[in-house]
Amino acid sequence: MSIDFGNGNIKTLFGKMLLPTLLGMILTALFTITDGIFVGRGLGSDALAAVNIVAPLYLISTGIGLMFGMGGSVIASIHISKGEIEAARLKMTQSLVISTIFLLLCTCVIFMFPEFILRLSGCSDILMPLAKDYLMGFITFFSINALIVSCGFFVRLSGAPNYSMWCVAIAAIVNLTLDYLFIFIFKMGMFGAAFATGIGTSAGVAMMIFFLSRRSNLLNFKTDHFSHNLLANIRDIIKVGFASLICEAAIASMIICGNFVFMSQMGEKGVAAFGIACYLSPIIFMVYNAIAQSAQPIISYNYGESKNKRANSAFKLALNSAVIFGSLLLLITYFGSGYIVGLFISESDPAYHTASTGLPLFALGFIPFAINIISIGYFQSLERISEAMIITILRGFVLMIICFIAMPAAFGEKGAWLAVPASEFITSLYVAVIYFYNRIKDGKSKL
Repeated sequence: MSIDFGNGNIKTLFGKMLLPTLLGMILTALFTITDGIFVGRGLGSDALAAVNIVAPLYLISTGIGLMFGMGGSVIASIHISKGEIEAARLKMTQSLVISTIFLLLCTCVIFMFPEFILRLSGCSDILMPLAKDYLMGFITFFSINALIVSCGFFVRLSGAPNYSMWCVAIAAIVNLTLDYLFIFIFKMGMFGAAFATGIGTSAGVAMMIFFLSRRSNLLNFKTDHFSHNLLANIRDIIKVGFASLICEAAIASMIICGNFVFMSQMGEKGVAAFGIACYLSPIIFMVYNAIAQSAQPIISYNYGESKNKRANSAFKLALNSAVIFGSLLLLITYFGSGYIVGLFISESDPAYHTASTGLPLFALGFIPFAINIISIGYFQSLERISEAMIITILRGFVLMIICFIAMPAAFGEKGAWLAVPASEFITSLYVAVIYFYNRIKDGKSKL
């Protein structure tokens, strides 16, 4: 193994994993933002709102990729720490194949009932044609979108974080190039915007599959005995990674709830303004998730070798990094909201004022969001599934829904923007309770 997770300096290991992982995520974030800029500038604010209607499906596919990638890589890294390389290869192969089959089945269902599914996400009659066009371009690549996430875990675990970064970079470059061509040159509209993203993602996945097919790698596909303990292995993978799916489902839940709330409060311009915020949310999550993913193999490997002090050091380093990034992102968004919104739509657009005044309020949740995501990743890495699930369900569903009901009722439009920060803040208080409870219980921090 080219990276010694068990004995290397924690800060050095974390840096080696973080820099390429974070750069890859930043590249993904940049092409996500640029994708939104092309849609907003090329097709208008209603097109941005339509993308926000389809976004929950994108997040669900990403969440499935995270679930099988995180779950499979945690289990595989524990096998590797024990010298069980063939078992690690089998878990990786089963993880990627089963997730792909499942998503292909989901694709067929969405193709059969597109309008019904879009209605569930808060789509209005005005937005339906645009949203349906985008959905038809996106859904073909439903399983591919998950694979670029899940394969990345195993490429990094094989000791090649730089290669994983370049796969994401190539996907971003292809996507941006085709976005410009399909929207501005060939006038393919919403379908073209979604199709460009799918082709770009496919390029990155092809590079990762090629890497994982090489027999010289630590991890490569194991096709013999594929069905060995299949159901039990998939159950264990899902058990470990399920909180990652719930994290993405939580963002999807936020978008769906927000679509209904902003539509009722402000109409289509409100959904468009909220859509700009929703372009930022997965990007913020990508940064935090990159930090969590960078710490994950260090934590899991040392946990497998019972080196708990090293695992805890990696967690603390990840948490401090995330809070620093969160603070920086808060300042940028709070003071630069007008410039951010101006990237997507012109000042003459009805949604401009709504978005530029709402984003600073929305950004107040960035720091507690950091604490929550890193804590969830830590608990997953230690296979402490109940803690990860409780935090995830609290922030993503229970408190989110309560806040989306209560905050607009109490504070109107400002309350709609503050619902997500309130949910994240209350959840971070619960995380603090866990921290102090463990200190009292064991005489030292388990976090």
